[in-house]
Amino acid sequence: MTFQTYSLFVLSIIMIYFGRVENKLNLLQLQDDIDKLKADFNSSHSDVADGRPIFTERLSNWTERNEKRIILSQIVSMYLKILENTDKSKAHVRNISEELYTLKASLSDGSKKMEDLKNLTELKMNDLKIQRKAVNELFSVLQKLGDTTSSPSRRRRQ
Repeated sequence: MTFQTYSLFVLSIIMIYFGRVENKLNLLQLQDDIDKLKADFNSSHSDVADGRPIFTERLSNWTERNEKRIILSQIVSMYLKILENTDKSKAHVRNISEELYTLKASLSDGSKKMEDLKNLTELKMNDLKIQRKAVNELFSVLQKLGDTTSSPSRRRRQ
């Protein structure tokens, strides 16, 4: 399966998952637009088939609805990045971009969650002030963790 086939598959999953198929999305038209985009990118090149899929494999690791919104929001953003430097005078590029922007808007909560994760990785944990704040919040964090996890021994006691 080529990158483009995977791309269509991922895009279809995103759109079906969020119920856009019945509303405004015409998958057949989008398929035609994606075929034109494939030609623009010369995606039949032999190197496309090398290696593993870029997005579809990652999707299988995210099972919960809210988790999927996070990863799908990132994938949609990456497709939009790809299309940033393409010729927007072409109707198929505009159609795909518009659909992706609409999807991105519906995934805004996933984008916010992804931003939170990114910000956490950027915290300077060797900064004493951050360490102090983190220690002050430790009990609350552990309480929230206790609320979200339920070990067998905790369930028996309750």
